[in-house]
Amino acid sequence: MSVPTYPNYVNGAWRTGATFENRNPANIDEVVGLFVRGTPEDIQAAAEAAQAALPAWSSLPAPARGAYLFRVAEILERKLEQLAEEMTREEGKTLPEARAEVRRSVNIFRYFAGEGARLPGLVVPSERERVHTFAIRRPIGVVGLITPWNFPSAIPAWKLAPALVCGNTVVLKPASAAPLSAWRIVEACHEAGIPKGVVNFVAGAGGELGRALVHAPPVKAVSFTGSCAVGTWLHGEASKRRLKIQLEMGGKNPTIVLADADFDQAVENVVNGAFFSTGQKCTATSRVIVEEPIYDRFLEALVERTKKLKVGNGLEPGVDIGPAIDQAQLDTDLRYIEIGTREAGPPVVGGRRLTGDGYDKGYFIEPTIFAGVTPEMRIAQEEIFGPILCVMRAKNFDDAIRIANCVPFGLSASLQTTNLSRVFEYVHRMEAGLLTVNLPSAGVEYQLPFGGTKDSSFGPKEQGPAALEFYSDYKTVYVKY
Repeated sequence: MSVPTYPNYVNGAWRTGATFENRNPANIDEVVGLFVRGTPEDIQAAAEAAQAALPAWSSLPAPARGAYLFRVAEILERKLEQLAEEMTREEGKTLPEARAEVRRSVNIFRYFAGEGARLPGLVVPSERERVHTFAIRRPIGVVGLITPWNFPSAIPAWKLAPALVCGNTVVLKPASAAPLSAWRIVEACHEAGIPKGVVNFVAGAGGELGRALVHAPPVKAVSFTGSCAVGTWLHGEASKRRLKIQLEMGGKNPTIVLADADFDQAVENVVNGAFFSTGQKCTATSRVIVEEPIYDRFLEALVERTKKLKVGNGLEPGVDIGPAIDQAQLDTDLRYIEIGTREAGPPVVGGRRLTGDGYDKGYFIEPTIFAGVTPEMRIAQEEIFGPILCVMRAKNFDDAIRIANCVPFGLSASLQTTNLSRVFEYVHRMEAGLLTVNLPSAGVEYQLPFGGTKDSSFGPKEQGPAALEFYSDYKTVYVKY
């Protein structure tokens, strides 16, 4: 069977060229697709096309821009099963998780399509007689979007949809490890009739294309989701040009389990947050901080529940956890298991690469738990981005909050308790941008702001009405009559 080739998309046309492979992390013998390897020249052409398309697109009434997004949502929804299967094959997450992500992308496009009819401005009274004052939202211009592989459909959707409805034009650069899901969104934009140049797609090497994008003269803003190292570099480069920039980066997210928690629910929430999607979520639980009276019992239950998880190809029924995305991430996971073994002793469950029938051709690793972890250990401080969980002991609630906050990150956190006073203390004292109570630390909805604090994020929040803050600016008007 021939392997499909997916070209880049610049100025409404599909661009061919030399390609790179996108392989299935559950079966590296399978090439999911060949993607055209973009060049800095392609990025420049895409930025120029976006600049040329900007006047007409930004002049289109916002409800009309929203109508295009409604059509994109309909196209994605019609192809939901196909897109979910492709996502599992290119990224490795289970098919139910992939279905949920495509559904989320559909909902994101519908939500922001509706925003076209209600883009907010300001109308306030003037101090002066017969002066009418108001402020309207205007687009920034050409926006560069750099997206990761772990949510290869939802994150491009939640950047692209608000950018477009606000009247911007876009150059999208997806992660090379999983570009097909983003490509399908761009294909849907093409099929929906979005004018040429408004949406552009260039796949390829992140360093080379990221540098070209941030230095392309037409680009006025960059939204990035990925590692702290790359985000820090982008911030420095963007600052040289005074670009507007939005960064979503790492996390080392805690779940605090108090002695009064619903015990069984807390176990399920920690397992879900730590291991689903192979722990490859920026909001995944990587530290569980357990109050001393239930520490031993909770650890035992956590280990027993983890042993029941099924690891395998995400297309197979009953699989809970798929593979790591690639060899590099697998190597990172195994390296941190070695570090954790030196720091805290052997893991109480897991810790090995899986081999044998069904595993030898993929990047499979056991879900792994380290017990007796203390705050100064590397495995308690550094983002791993894999199915590796640190279990930590807290004397009481105050001690748990102290441990939870003593990391450089502040993306998400979870509290498991039935004490309402503790809930509100946690809400006010926890240093994170996304808080959950009696839920997993991972799992967000598109109609609310998303983003962290400290080293996790920089710039305006994403999703919900907050997304409009990044993708538009105010134009203030005074009218004497």
